[in-house]
Amino acid sequence: MELAKLLESCRKGDELAWEMLIRQNQGRVFSIALSYPGDPEEARDLAQDIFVRVYRRLDSCREAERFIPWLIRIARNASVDHLRRRNARPPARDIPVEDAFFLVSNDPGPAEDLEKKSRRDLVVKAMQNITEINREVIVLKEMQGLALEEIAGMLGVPVGTIKSRSSRARIELARAVQDMLGPPGSEATA
Repeated sequence: MELAKLLESCRKGDELAWEMLIRQNQGRVFSIALSYPGDPEEARDLAQDIFVRVYRRLDSCREAERFIPWLIRIARNASVDHLRRRNARPPARDIPVEDAFFLVSNDPGPAEDLEKKSRRDLVVKAMQNITEINREVIVLKEMQGLALEEIAGMLGVPVGTIKSRSSRARIELARAVQDMLGPPGSEATA
């Protein structure tokens, strides 16, 4: 079938014409795809992606004599894009099973995350049981990380007052947490 008629049939949705167009050009597309990544398996996947691009943009190439250069340009651009993506995010490499036992993560595990969340929830609940001024000092100093001088300026009191309030606030919070936990050795929790 003549290329112009084949392209027109493809644009009309003729699946057999599309299959014929692929068969006529798959060697050319595959060789372009292979010349960039160099891996045959990767080139096969890339060639499929190239034909998907061609199918989606088929309406933009109306002249049959310009089809081959147009197809080559799409194949080249797709190959270059593929290399850029691959180089930006190299594929993961398999690790031999023997070496996998030596991989150690510094990230906390689920048990540590749960324990940390439980402690945080306990402190948040205990904060509701302390005086407002002490809660404010704890929030500003311990949670927001403000310096004593900044807190003093914000609240309009001397730095020495903030130091003593901070100490009292920590003691009051510790007592509130202990009250929620119950006496040492007991299993009571809030």
